[in-house]
Amino acid sequence: MKVFLKIITCAGSFIIFLLFVLFILGGGFMKQSYLEPWNKSYASKFTDPRVRLTAAGLLAANNHNMQPWKVKLDKEDPMVFYLFADSLRTTKEVDPLYRQMMITQGTFLEYVRVAGEKEGFQTEIAIFPEGEYEENDILSSMDKKPVAKITLVPAKQKESPLYSGIYLADTNRGNYKMEAPDSSQISQLLKLPDQDSLSIKLYTDHADLNKIGNYVMESATIEAGVTRAMDESNAIFRANEKEKNKYRWGFSVEGQGASGFKRYLLQGLITMFPSFNEGKGASDNFIHYTKTAVDHTAAYAVITTSTNTRTDQVLSGMLYSRMILTGHTMGLAMQPLSQVLEEYPEMKQPYDNFRNDYAGQDQTIQMLLRIGKPETVAPNSMRRDVMSIIME
Repeated sequence: MKVFLKIITCAGSFIIFLLFVLFILGGGFMKQSYLEPWNKSYASKFTDPRVRLTAAGLLAANNHNMQPWKVKLDKEDPMVFYLFADSLRTTKEVDPLYRQMMITQGTFLEYVRVAGEKEGFQTEIAIFPEGEYEENDILSSMDKKPVAKITLVPAKQKESPLYSGIYLADTNRGNYKMEAPDSSQISQLLKLPDQDSLSIKLYTDHADLNKIGNYVMESATIEAGVTRAMDESNAIFRANEKEKNKYRWGFSVEGQGASGFKRYLLQGLITMFPSFNEGKGASDNFIHYTKTAVDHTAAYAVITTSTNTRTDQVLSGMLYSRMILTGHTMGLAMQPLSQVLEEYPEMKQPYDNFRNDYAGQDQTIQMLLRIGKPETVAPNSMRRDVMSIIME
C-alpha cells in the first residue's frame, strides 16, 4: 500500500510539474503588451487627435488579423490624415483579388468615425480621393493612392452609443445560444446601410440555416485541403505570449476558443510540439472549430452590393463595423465566415453556387457572417502599437 501511494504521489508531482512547465512555455507569467491598445487610456497619451483616432481604428475587425493599414499625417493641415492599404500585409492565397483587404480598410474608417464623435469632431471621409487603384498594377497603386482622406471638423462633443463597443472584441468565434435575434434587433440591423448600393439580409429559418451551414462546411473543408492557403495561415500563427508580444498581429489559440489557464497549457504544448498546429493537425482543427460554430448558430447575415467597385468594398467594411458595434449594444456577437466567398480556383464552384442562392442578379456578396447571443465573452486579439502604422 505504501509503495502504491508513493507511486501515486510521484505521478501526481510529475503531472503538476509538467503542467507548470507548459504554463511557463506558454507565457503564463508574461506581460501582454499586445493588448495595450484595447485599454481606453492607451490613446489618451497622444496629443495629436489624428493619432488618437488611428488608435481607435486599429481595434477594428480585419482580415487574418493582418492589420493592413498605414496612416499618413498631413504635414500642412493638423486636421487631415490619409489611410493607405499596406501592400506588404496581403493574404494573396485566400484573397487574390484583395477584396477582403479593401473591406478591412472600411472597418477601420468606421471606427475612426465613431471615435471622432467622442473626440468632438465630425469626420469627413473622402474615399479614394485620388481615384481608385490601377488594377493592372494594384500593389504599387496601394502604395501611391490613399484609400481615404479624413478631415476632422470641430463639432459638439458627443458619445455615440456605439463608442463603447470599440473596446470589445470585434469577433466572437465561440458558441452562440440557439435563439435568433428578435424582430426588433433584426429591424435595427437592416436599417444600417447608408448607401443605395449596400444591403443586409438576415436568415433565421431552419432551411436556410442548414443550407448556409452546409456551404460553410463545404468551403472550410476545401480550404483545409488547399496546402498553400493553410500554409499562409500557419505562417502567421503565434504559438505563445512571447511571439504575440513580438509580432502583435496574426492568429493565436484564442481564435480556437482557448482561454484562461487552458490557453497557456495549449500554447505550451504547441511551443513544445509545433506539429500539433501544423499540416493535418491545423486542417483538422480548422474543420472542427468551424463545425462547432455552425452547430451553435441561429442566424446568418450577408452584406451585398449592387456593384463590386473598390469603393463598394470599402463601404461594405464600414457597414460591417456598424453591424458589430450595433450588435454590441444589443448583446449580439458576430463572426465572419469568409471561406465560401474567397476567389481562388478551388473555391469557384461553392462560391458560384452560394452567390446564385443568396445574391440577386448582378449583386456581389461582400460578407457572410454568423450572428447570435454569445455563451461566453470573446478575448481581445493582438494589436500593433499605433505608431507602427504611422508613415513618416
